[in-house]
Amino acid sequence: MGPLSGLRFVEIAGIGPGQLCGMLLADMGADLVRIVRPGAAWPAIPDEFNLMNRGRGAVTADLKTPRGRNLVLRLCGDADALFEGFRPGVMEKLGLGPDDCMARNPRLVYGRMTGWGQDGPLAHTAGHDANYIALAGALHCIGERGRPPPLPLNLVGDFGGGALYLAMGLLAALLEAGRSGQGQVVDTAMTDGVASMLTMFHGLRAAGLWCDEREANLLDGGAPFARCYETRDGGWMAVCALEPPFFAALLSALGVTGVDPADQYDRRRWPELERLLAAAFRGRTRDEWAERLNGTETCATPVLSLSQATEHPHNRARRTFVDVDGVRQPAPAPRFSRTPGAIRHGPRKPDADPQAILASWGLSAEEIGKLL
Repeated sequence: MGPLSGLRFVEIAGIGPGQLCGMLLADMGADLVRIVRPGAAWPAIPDEFNLMNRGRGAVTADLKTPRGRNLVLRLCGDADALFEGFRPGVMEKLGLGPDDCMARNPRLVYGRMTGWGQDGPLAHTAGHDANYIALAGALHCIGERGRPPPLPLNLVGDFGGGALYLAMGLLAALLEAGRSGQGQVVDTAMTDGVASMLTMFHGLRAAGLWCDEREANLLDGGAPFARCYETRDGGWMAVCALEPPFFAALLSALGVTGVDPADQYDRRRWPELERLLAAAFRGRTRDEWAERLNGTETCATPVLSLSQATEHPHNRARRTFVDVDGVRQPAPAPRFSRTPGAIRHGPRKPDADPQAILASWGLSAEEIGKLL
């Protein structure tokens, strides 16, 4: 089930990016076991709704004890990879650093997830998503001119620069280990990942096509044809008509006259064009615009809430959201034509049949009795 079927990962349970990485691997068919610290219950989300823990079982183990340490080392012997999200040096103090684990399995890939990375002046400093994207330069680019930068959920740092780069790094290292027979450490820092995602913008800046002022550039809301507009009922429409044919189609659909589409990138015209588009969008409700522009080449779509997104006809047709154990949630992504991923089950409590989980990894009843 899934393209990663047959691969085994030890997940030292954490919150945020490590969780999402584990979910993605499980959705694509990998076999994971989450090692959960006793009493780890933050944030206070009921187990059945902690959806990023879906698709894999969990075993409670105190890593500060010989049993907990030996359990992880035993699992590493049969695992393809391990990943953790502690501050630098914590796993080493527990006797579970890369050298300890790879001594049991030289092919083991050891993934490390932090905000700042394993070295550097801030490596041991506390931080969260907003701090990482701020230092990487992303947060400064987001938001309205003259107002504080808004926090874009924790999508950019935790999940974009963190979870996705960790998953990519683990799989790349596993491909290499298949050729060399040797594992390696994957140092994933959210600041590094976010900086990597900003590559295009650094190129634009070097070319003189991007300035450091918010809402003054092509893709930050500064361009009138790439921003959100309020509708008559207080809803919003997202517009991203970057190419001239789409911009011309937008003007026509909105009934905006007296504007030459050829002037789209004339920044002197942007204030006037913004006023015209804003006035046009205020003439109808969000849903009226959504119906009128549906299927057109205008690149304009309604801004939906989480609950509204699950009911949109396109998302329903593609089954972008599915119900698992009575909880609606995003389906696995991306999609594979021959080995599709799947959600095997919803999130489970850490103490739900740990014996069966460890037995599935090849541990004998005697070993399980000694290690749990």
